[in-house]
Amino acid sequence: MPLSLPPPLLLLRALDHGAPLALKRRLVEPLLNRTFAEPLVEGEFDALDGRRITLRVEELDAVLTLGLEAGRLVLCREAGEATIRGGWREFLCLATRHEDPDALFFQRRLLIEGDTELGLTVKNLLDGREEGLAQGRLGKWLERLERLVRHDRGAQSSRTSPETPGGEDRLS
Repeated sequence: MPLSLPPPLLLLRALDHGAPLALKRRLVEPLLNRTFAEPLVEGEFDALDGRRITLRVEELDAVLTLGLEAGRLVLCREAGEATIRGGWREFLCLATRHEDPDALFFQRRLLIEGDTELGLTVKNLLDGREEGLAQGRLGKWLERLERLVRHDRGAQSSRTSPETPGGEDRLS
């Protein structure tokens, strides 16, 4: 019997909750600082200096709180003063610019809570990147993850047919 892996979103959830902050910092901070190297040097993230913003991906129950220290983006243990929350797909659309970022917020698919001025500042920084975040190593990782999620959802829906009693419940 072949070994089956957990769905990618469940795997990410398990990694997020099981990994210590020090490990997350080693994995995430270099990626963020390479991705945003130019705007960081130009001071575009200075509004985050001494402040924190939380990104909450609801279906993963994943939380990432970012701050700015010495001109670098860092992961923080403390809660953010503002939170941008939404689903995995919405954050992916924001990162890849597959949908208009403003529409994601106006349709309330992504929400800003807490210090809305700080949240809007960060949202505008992300929105202002013409090419989106999905470039280089981060872009390749996001694209692979999106394909895995699509593949997993396709496999789930092919295993669950409308004739199967309670089939809809198994897709959740």
